[in-house]
Amino acid sequence: MNQPNLESIARLLRYYIIISTTEAGSGHPTSSLSAVELMATLFFDGFFKTDLENPNNPNNDRLIFSKGHASPLFYALYAAAGKLTEAELLTLRKFDSPLEGHPTLNFPYTEAATGSLGQGLSIGVGMALNAKKVDKLPYRTFVLLGDSEMAEGSVWEAIAAAEFYKLNNLIGIIDVNRLGQRGQTMYGHNIEAFEKRVAAFGWETVVIDGHDLASCHEAFKKAVESPEKPTMIIAKTLKGKGISFIEDKDNWHGKPLSKDDLAKALVELGDIDKNLRGTIAAPENTSPQKKQATPAPALQYDTTKAVATRRAYGNALVRLADAYPDIVVLDAETSNSTYAEFFKKDHADRFFEMYIAEQNMVGTALGFARRGKVPFVSSFAAFLSRAFDQIRMLQYSDGNVKVVGSHAGVSIGEDGSSQMGLEDIAMFRTLLGSTVLYPSDAISAEKLIEEAAKHHGSTYIRTTRKDTAILYEPTEQFPIGGSKTLRHSSADSITVIGAGVTLHEALAAYDILKAEGITIRVIDLYSVKPLDIATLKKAATETKAIITVEDHFVEGGIGEAVSSALSTHATPIHLLAVRKMPRSGKPQELLDFEEISTAAIVKKVKEIA
Repeated sequence: MNQPNLESIARLLRYYIIISTTEAGSGHPTSSLSAVELMATLFFDGFFKTDLENPNNPNNDRLIFSKGHASPLFYALYAAAGKLTEAELLTLRKFDSPLEGHPTLNFPYTEAATGSLGQGLSIGVGMALNAKKVDKLPYRTFVLLGDSEMAEGSVWEAIAAAEFYKLNNLIGIIDVNRLGQRGQTMYGHNIEAFEKRVAAFGWETVVIDGHDLASCHEAFKKAVESPEKPTMIIAKTLKGKGISFIEDKDNWHGKPLSKDDLAKALVELGDIDKNLRGTIAAPENTSPQKKQATPAPALQYDTTKAVATRRAYGNALVRLADAYPDIVVLDAETSNSTYAEFFKKDHADRFFEMYIAEQNMVGTALGFARRGKVPFVSSFAAFLSRAFDQIRMLQYSDGNVKVVGSHAGVSIGEDGSSQMGLEDIAMFRTLLGSTVLYPSDAISAEKLIEEAAKHHGSTYIRTTRKDTAILYEPTEQFPIGGSKTLRHSSADSITVIGAGVTLHEALAAYDILKAEGITIRVIDLYSVKPLDIATLKKAATETKAIITVEDHFVEGGIGEAVSSALSTHATPIHLLAVRKMPRSGKPQELLDFEEISTAAIVKKVKEIA
C-alpha cells in the first residue's frame, strides 16, 4: 500500500467533489466526501482491476454506486485516473454533460443507472452470478451502498440471494456516515447493528474506520481473498469528511458549498497536486465461456388440442435455448406454474431460482443484461407490481430484460382478486421504449417469445393460465408492432379488438352474430406496444365503431392504447374491460360478471350496430 500517495489522491478527490458541485450549484458533496478513502483504496491500491481504455472488457471488475447521489465521487475517481479533465468535471449536472446528477449510461464507466436507492446490490448479484455461473470469468463486482438505503427490503433480498449462491466475487461496502436526507439514519453510527444483521445472513463482515487508509486496505484484502462467501465492508464514516464546518453536520444533504464556503474549504484541504494521477490494476485476460448458436427446431403442436400460453412459454424457452445461448431464466418460485421449470430441467446452468423476492429478481436480471445476457424473468403478473421501481429503472439502463407475467386477469378464476394481475399492461406501457406482447394461443406465444429474444429492449409478455384453442399455423409470423385480422369482410359493421383470452371470446361472438346476419371484424392485437397503427386506422375507416375487449382494468390497458392511437378519428371506440371488483369464481362466471365475455360482446355489438 502506498499510503502517502493515497492520502494525496484522497485530497484530490475531495477537491474535485467540492469544486464540481459548487460549480453545478447542486449535488451531494457531503455524501461523496464520506466515502473518499474507501474508494481511493479500492481504485488505486491494486484491488479494482479494469481496462480504462475498454469499459466493455468482459474481464473488468464492475463497480456500482448504489448510492447514486454520490456521483461527484464516482466522476472524481475517473478524473484521478486520468479519464476526465477538471474542465469536464465542471460540467457536472449541465444539460449537455454526460456527468448527470446520478450515474447514467451517458458516462461510459457506469454499469447501470442508479439513484433509486436499494437496487445496486441486486444488479451486483446479477453481474456476480454471470461471472461465477455463466461466463466463468474472474472479475469481481463491488457495490457502494449508503446506510440509509439499508432500510430498503430489496437490499436484504439481494443479501439473501448472494449468500445462497455463495457469491464470493461480490463485495459490498456500506458507507455508514450516520446522516440521511433529513437527520440520523435508523441506526446512526451503531456499526454493530449493521454487522449483526449482515452476518446473520451468512456474509463475511469487516468493520472498519472508513477514513483510515490502512484499515481500508486490510478490509479489501480480506474481501478479495474470501474463499466461499460474499463480503460486506461496514465502514464508519463522517458525512462531509474533510471540511470541518460541514463534517458530521445535519441539514447538508444535497447541498453544495457556496463560493465563499468553497474558498474556506480549499484552505482546509491544503496543497492539492492537480497533476497527480492514480494507477488502476489491469484485469486478467480470460475469455468468457461461449456456446455456439444452433438453429431452433420447428414448432410442433397438435392444433386440435388447447394449450395455455404459459405452457407455451416454457416450451419456447427450451426450444430456443441453443439458438440463443445468451438466454438466462430467472423465476420467483413459480416455475411449476409459469412453466419456466421446463428450461430448468434441460438447462439448469442457466436457470436461477430467485424465490419470492421479485424486486431482487428484476434487479438481478438487469445485472445479467448489462453483462450481455438475455434474461427472461417470470412470475405471476400480479406480483410484478411490487418490483415496478426495478422495472422502471430498466429504461434508464438500456435494460434488455424480458418480463413474463402469467396468471393475468379475472380468467384465472377461483384464486380471487389478489392474484389476478389487472394492472400489468398499464404498468409496462408507461416505460419509454418498452414492448408489450400478449399472445392468444400457443403458436403466437412461442413466436412472440422468440421475437422478444431477438429484440433489444425491455419487453413484457403476458401469458394466460387457462388452456386456449390453437388459432394459427406453425408457419405464421408475429412481428413486433403487428396484429392479425382473423375475421373480416367488406360488409363488416363493427371491429372487435381482443388479445389473449378475450380474443377467443370475440371469435365466439363472431360466430353467433354471423348466424344472425351481423358481420364483425375481429383483430388479434398481440402487439399492445407498439401498435399496428395502419390496421387500426383501416378498421376505423371501414367500420362504423370499434370495441376493445380486455381482461385488464380499463385504465392504461388496450382500450386506452387504441383510443390514443385513433384520437384523430371520429370513429367511436367502446371499451369493454374489468370495471367491477372481481371475486373468486369460475373463469367464465368472471368474464360474464365483468362484461368481457362472448355474451357481453354480442350485446354491445347489437347496441351500436
